[in-house]
Amino acid sequence: MRYQMGHLLEQATLAQAGQGWTPLTEEDETEDGYVIKAEMPGIPRENITVEIDGNDLCITGELGKRSDKVLTRRKGRFCYRASLSGGIDSDKAEATLDRGVLTVRISKSGESKPRRIPITGGHDQLT
Repeated sequence: MRYQMGHLLEQATLAQAGQGWTPLTEEDETEDGYVIKAEMPGIPRENITVEIDGNDLCITGELGKRSDKVLTRRKGRFCYRASLSGGIDSDKAEATLDRGVLTVRISKSGESKPRRIPITGGHDQLT
């Protein structure tokens, strides 16, 4: 509960500091890693950056003009940050974008190195 409250306050601070909006996310910790899902409807994978530095995950990007196919009030820059507890293995991290949901999987391990994670997947947008 303390982690979730701290995370919520961190996201609110980023939004107030002009970092843009924060996508809706769901975080899950398993025995061997972390799974973070972020709603990214209408955002092409080229506009999303996923990076890990130490135990910190950062998802940033930009939603340009609105699409007629996607109902949204959000536009402009977005930012999501999370500090993951324990050691993570950034070399075994992967990100997929499928039907408007970005899923980042990060394995637990010892020490990690800063790394940008390429995004793969099927459909960039909801159909």
